Amino acid sequence: MGPIMHTGRMGGPAARGASAPRDPCGLRDPRGLRDPRGLRGDAPLLDAWLKFTEQAHAGSLTLMSVPGHKQRLDLSGAVVAGDVPLYGGLDTIKHADALLAQAQRRAAALWGADWCRFSVAGSTHGNQALALAVGAPGDEVVVTRMLHRSLLAGLVLAGLRPVWVRPEVDPRSGMPTAVAVDTVRAALAAHPNARAVFLGDPSYAGAVGDLAGHAAAAHDAGVPLIVDAAWAAHFGFHPDLPLHALAAGADAMVTSAHKALPAHTQAALVLARTGRLDPSRLDRAFEATNTTSPAGTIMASIDAARALLARDGRDLSARLLRVVAAAKDRLQAVPGLGVLDGPWVEPTKLVVLLAGTGAHGHAVEADLIETGMPVEMADRDTVVPIMTLADDEATVSRFTTALIAAVERHRSAPRRPAPSVAWTVTPRPACSPREAFFAPHETVKADAAPGRVSAEIIAPYPPGVPVLAPGEIVTGDLLDGLRAVLAHGGRVAYAADPTLATIHVLRS
Repeated sequence: MGPIMHTGRMGGPAARGASAPRDPCGLRDPRGLRDPRGLRGDAPLLDAWLKFTEQAHAGSLTLMSVPGHKQRLDLSGAVVAGDVPLYGGLDTIKHADALLAQAQRRAAALWGADWCRFSVAGSTHGNQALALAVGAPGDEVVVTRMLHRSLLAGLVLAGLRPVWVRPEVDPRSGMPTAVAVDTVRAALAAHPNARAVFLGDPSYAGAVGDLAGHAAAAHDAGVPLIVDAAWAAHFGFHPDLPLHALAAGADAMVTSAHKALPAHTQAALVLARTGRLDPSRLDRAFEATNTTSPAGTIMASIDAARALLARDGRDLSARLLRVVAAAKDRLQAVPGLGVLDGPWVEPTKLVVLLAGTGAHGHAVEADLIETGMPVEMADRDTVVPIMTLADDEATVSRFTTALIAAVERHRSAPRRPAPSVAWTVTPRPACSPREAFFAPHETVKADAAPGRVSAEIIAPYPPGVPVLAPGEIVTGDLLDGLRAVLAHGGRVAYAADPTLATIHVLRS
């Protein structure tokens, strides 16, 4: 067998066979898609990625560093096309931090922060870093019960004890609204030694709260307000959108650049004002859970999305607002069909309410998947597609037409919406999440679990909001709610036994 030929380009001769993509990264770029809006002049990481991949395609690199694919496509294929590391890729191992700092300073300026970090592990990493940045093991923090699982893991890592605050549930739709400011004030008054307030805004279902009021409540108590704004990277860039969390007075926020913005999967930003947060502690907390091999491609996409938002955010947000409003108008004209709407719902979120049509969300979702239009979430009464800055009139109109057709195919007798157990749970903590995580545990039959203390996270997914967290008492009502999720065709996530025949509990 002869040697494998390699020219040093993104794809050697073997990669350019009949079955291989000829130009998977768009390096020949006949339509100008490598930098279609000319962002590289304002995006140093994007500029570095473009230069590196241009050199690789030209055959001017003989790489003696990771990643192991060495930019070859004739081994594992096009799946690695465009994968460039930060260190030894976007810049030398010695100097890449300076290049990254340039990009992070531009993001901090755009959001009005004085501390910013790019994460290649999504808002999950950001939530855990911010949990590590406040308090000490055993300290209390006020936390929304609509938290993402990642923040619960952050509480375990940091050893913080949650003081849960819950939103009200909208009776018309069965969906959660925002946590009230008075609820947070009451929690802080009852727990005067709490070290921070953690809220999710907007919620998974698009509920927006009074962040300025929450910031005032937290600051009156002498603690920072920290916001999981994973779904809100576009907030603040159009007058018809809510202010972003920092502009509303929060001290720190994490947001996903890969949700509302056109960035690579896993791309996120963590931003803070350091008047109430120690910047050196923020640095240590971020690096404690950060990878030492960050993907330069993901970071370059954050930089590109930031530059796009800075220049074109208002116009793109205006289009998004327009197309979502048009979709809501069409859907509300269908008998029995509703959408979540009102002053407490962020205007670019589309939450479709099915109960009045009798159609089952999982059946509607299956039809949409068959049509090539998968959605973010579906349960019995709800379908949630995600509209972003990438959507235009054509894509949203096609989706709306397909959705209406699917609803009509599955129309049945109207029913009352049944709120998910994720929105109505009343937690009964017995010990902290960290204590439960490290305590000895055992597996018991689910019917024997009520009254025992859960050793695991159990959540319907989506949305992934925990119904049971480590350290909380299992109740029969919670088990009934979780079993109803399974009976309606849903999935129970994170549990060791997703069928719920058994549950892990603390050993007696």
